[in-house]
Amino acid sequence: MRSTFLPFSPPTIGEEEIQEVVDTLRSDWITTGPKARRFEQEFAVYLGAPGALALNSCTAALHTALVTLGIGPGDEVITTPMTFAASVNVIEHVGARPVLVDVEPDTLNIDPAKLEGAITSRTRVIIPVHYAGHPVDLDSIYNIAQAHGLVVIEDAAHALPAKYKGRYIGSGNNPVAFSFYATKNLTTAEGGMLTGDLEFLERARIVSLHGMSRDAWKRYDKGGSWYYEVMLPGFKYNMTDIQASLGLWQLHKLAVFQQRRREVVATYNQAFRDVEALELPVERPEVEHAWHLYVLRLRLEALRITRDQFIEELKARNIGTSVHFIPIHLHPYYRDKYGYRPDNFPVAYGNYRRMLSLPLNPRLSDQDVADVIEAVLDVVRAYKR
Repeated sequence: MRSTFLPFSPPTIGEEEIQEVVDTLRSDWITTGPKARRFEQEFAVYLGAPGALALNSCTAALHTALVTLGIGPGDEVITTPMTFAASVNVIEHVGARPVLVDVEPDTLNIDPAKLEGAITSRTRVIIPVHYAGHPVDLDSIYNIAQAHGLVVIEDAAHALPAKYKGRYIGSGNNPVAFSFYATKNLTTAEGGMLTGDLEFLERARIVSLHGMSRDAWKRYDKGGSWYYEVMLPGFKYNMTDIQASLGLWQLHKLAVFQQRRREVVATYNQAFRDVEALELPVERPEVEHAWHLYVLRLRLEALRITRDQFIEELKARNIGTSVHFIPIHLHPYYRDKYGYRPDNFPVAYGNYRRMLSLPLNPRLSDQDVADVIEAVLDVVRAYKR
């Protein structure tokens, strides 16, 4: 057993990011300025997206997209129960009603076969979540959305740099929201990005900064104008140049980060593939998984302990884990407001009870990975039926 605790997902920050932040601190711009704009441009080029808008979180990106589309009271927005609360909270924030649709048994992404039955005359938007970094079945979802005149806002918090049928998630004209939280494949500590059509993003930019008609850095830069107008009651969602300094270098390193993630995944898969008590994550042939998470599912019928006990056993062996996620319909706010029962979404609920996420990040050494494998297999051996 390892002698020190292995954290679940620490950030990977190098000297280049640190020096870029120092350069920003010594410059005239520490809030939204030229580096934030450069990060937007380089991010859009990386994905092949029409454009990008840097924000302070993926939550802000999702909320900004809904507000820009004019979603509000009386509207319905379809999404998945297998996600972090932010994906659904933003629907509540604009006064719309979230409608949950259960997930596929293999990918744990929203199930397109169940979408049609959830659409009503009030449905305006579908928010699919690329769970753990595995792209959703975009063709099926877009065909349904087009048939009903709906907008698709993709929650890609886990999905940089995933691909669907050879194209990066976020390369299209529809709104796509990314997260750069500390645990993500690319981090700016806190931060996010919204990609999509240029005209849409220009409207979103106004929403994201107080509803003002021009950026703050344009007002204060040489040649800028002090004059601005508030077009609507917007929000304070802008990304700072300090955050963008991290993002610029993280973007340059992303390919190397992803190579290491895939190496770790391959090692896990090799070690666990023949273990009866373990169900491995999938990667469908038409996608390139971002591998933000490695979600292991326990076959509880083959074990004498619960998922929660399994996690505690790993912790006792100095291995950090997490659970992604507690389904939305189990949280008190949504459970009580909408009268949900656990079995309303049986696939999400059943999988939640047997899942845990193993450490997966570029900082893992070969010995770290070996320690995780040894610990998992040791727990299985100790508690198999």
